[in-house]
Amino acid sequence: MNILIALLPALGWGFLPIATGLIGGKPINQLMGTTYGALIIAILVFIFKQPVITMQDFWWCLLSGMAWAVGQMTQYMAFTQIGVSRTMPISTGLQLVGTSVTGVIFFGEWAGLIPKLAGFGSIILIIVGVLLTTLKDNGNNEPKTAEENAAQHTRNGLILLVIGMFGYIGYSDFPRVANTNGWSAFLPQTIGMVIMGTIFVIISAYKTKVNPFKQAVSYKNIITGFLFGFGAFFYLISTELNGVATGFTISQMCVVISTFGGIVILHERKTKKELVFVTLGMICVILGGIITSFA
Repeated sequence: MNILIALLPALGWGFLPIATGLIGGKPINQLMGTTYGALIIAILVFIFKQPVITMQDFWWCLLSGMAWAVGQMTQYMAFTQIGVSRTMPISTGLQLVGTSVTGVIFFGEWAGLIPKLAGFGSIILIIVGVLLTTLKDNGNNEPKTAEENAAQHTRNGLILLVIGMFGYIGYSDFPRVANTNGWSAFLPQTIGMVIMGTIFVIISAYKTKVNPFKQAVSYKNIITGFLFGFGAFFYLISTELNGVATGFTISQMCVVISTFGGIVILHERKTKKELVFVTLGMICVILGGIITSFA
């Protein structure tokens, strides 16, 4: 039963990117809906659990949520460039590398020779996996202009995801500064998500003269926020039942759902060779994540 509960975060977070693709809208609509939906779940969790939130918890976790919104915005933008099935393995890999490195530098993780060797070995494995997922099949007889456009989209997507990695690092690491537990962090984080998401909405409305607050698709995307909140809620329960290492590792199986969901449900086209590249890359990322969590 404990392992089944540990799989629920992977389901929530794995289907989130697929839901955004099915619901549609621009990245700003998707971010707005996700942050508002996550806040609703966080309020319900707060009422149910009633955790103690100190001022230090609140402000560090607020910054954490604002950083997440930056990372999530770049991820939604990357979907438009390279699709869900390529974005998610790359994004997951970069997050694992980024949080691992900052954990070693700032929080003294991987103490000892063997943990360091295992940890840095896992980073190399993750980087190899990320590179594999970016490979294209050059033998598919596409026109040269199409190949050039695809290469440009790949570069744009990678740049966005590298920028977003720093947002996700802040999301993971800011609560650790205050030594906050997950239950206390959840509500302040989602408040920070909404604040930064609203800032993005205002900027978008000013630049495009289109107000996301007046678009129905923004509110339809609240469903994606429910999926995020669902995953986060059961992740907190999973870490209590299974421990952080096991809970985190199993939750990262979300990349399998989102990657193959992008191919099967969203009909993102892949040649047989590209499918092999993505599968091998995703396996490397997952194995790297497993090794990292136990290093």
